Amino acid sequence: MAKDRDDMKETLVRRDAQVPSASDDISAFLAKAKEIKPQSGSGGRLIFALDATMSRQPTWDRACHIQAEMFQEAGQIGGLKIKLVYFRGFGECRASRWFERSDELAKAMSRISVQGGRTQIGKVLTAALNSAADDKIAALVYVGDCMEEDVDVLCDRAGQLGLLGVPMFLFQEGRDTVAEQAFREMARLTNGAYCPFDAGSAQQLAELLKAVAVFASGGHGALKALEKKGGQGARLLLQQIKPG
Repeated sequence: MAKDRDDMKETLVRRDAQVPSASDDISAFLAKAKEIKPQSGSGGRLIFALDATMSRQPTWDRACHIQAEMFQEAGQIGGLKIKLVYFRGFGECRASRWFERSDELAKAMSRISVQGGRTQIGKVLTAALNSAADDKIAALVYVGDCMEEDVDVLCDRAGQLGLLGVPMFLFQEGRDTVAEQAFREMARLTNGAYCPFDAGSAQQLAELLKAVAVFASGGHGALKALEKKGGQGARLLLQQIKPG
């Protein structure tokens, strides 16, 4: 039990027209990704943030599987460290320690159940800012479906992440227009990228997340190697990214 508590500690918050098609958004996502360079000395440190409110159960289950694939791919080119951040219920937002093994993160995730509640994206961004203040992180990945907070507050914190050189990769399930506007703006402020997905594009989400993890760990050369192994996400990214 003590180890379980160590694995997952509560994050203390110290700071209070026409709809584009999915293919258009994916193209825009990939085009934006070519501008993002992995930070030297980051050690493949990636924050994996998830909405764990009740509507997220199917995606949470999918994420438990995807994170293992992210570790597996990145581990072949130098490793990956992932910090899990999630929120659920009434005011609960937690951040894990840095995991270096997929089985350890999977075990931590298996102990978490979704609970009804409002979004707490602001706390996710605060946790990312705290981590970035301690040491460089390569990127923040966020997966969610809605946004129920003050967008100006969120964008202020996203802008602070941008100043620290931390790009946000935001993946939205569904087409909530309020969330889409907020996610796109946070991506812009951090020089990151936004991409929607739905149940029909779950496999593409997995492939893109694996490619992002590999890119965070090893850059263009690592993506090239992943492509040679048949990685579809790596192939899509390589269509846009040029060697630095």
